[in-house]
Amino acid sequence: MSGDSLAPEAVEPLLTGRFGRPYAYAERCESTQTLIDRSGPEGAVAVAEEQTAGRGRLRRAWEAPRGSSILCSILLRPPPGPDLAQLSLVGGLAAAEAVEDALGLAAQIKWPNDVMVNRRKVAGVLAESREDVVVLGIGINVSQERTELPPATVAPASLRTVDGAAHERAPLLASLLARVEHNYDGWLDRGLDAIYDGLGSRDFLRGRTVTVDGATGEAVGISRAGALVVEVGGELRTIEAGEVTYKR
Repeated sequence: MSGDSLAPEAVEPLLTGRFGRPYAYAERCESTQTLIDRSGPEGAVAVAEEQTAGRGRLRRAWEAPRGSSILCSILLRPPPGPDLAQLSLVGGLAAAEAVEDALGLAAQIKWPNDVMVNRRKVAGVLAESREDVVVLGIGINVSQERTELPPATVAPASLRTVDGAAHERAPLLASLLARVEHNYDGWLDRGLDAIYDGLGSRDFLRGRTVTVDGATGEAVGISRAGALVVEVGGELRTIEAGEVTYKR
């Protein structure tokens, strides 16, 4: 979209909370995960119009044309003790809520870190912990045409390919940051219980035939600890991490 920028002057006036301050911005960088200053305060954000070495989970490449997506990383300083893997779900729910608000359509969360609309992936989350900080990377496909979506990604989509409309990225980013802050604060207070209703109602894999770690079964749902529960041969298995594929 012409003039659709994530520069500070476009985004900072829209911020309503502490997340997004300070706001680091680059036209182009390797990855916002490395652009962010890990010594900064909680809620600091790094944003780029284009990444040359962006990556998602399992070190998959995250590719998007310049100025077509939300590409951001958020610095978190959680206290010792909680399961930090749950932060992927905290970020995933925030992304799903922001996408729903932009589209007026329901979004779902594919455990552990993808956001789906109409069975297609529109967003992904990557939580990386190091020492006492977590960097939460979130990518949302916004204005790509179908031919601009990465062919290696399974069932990709953008907000534009979903509804055919142009969406301004600055309000979407501000909405995302506010929702991450709200969900994260709830998680700090009560753990995953604080957002569990939102996760459960958007569980994409529930009831689907899935394969994980070589075993095939039916996904029962996301547990209150953030794991995926799968019924395999009448036995319930709790999956803490792994690559999940599902029957389409």
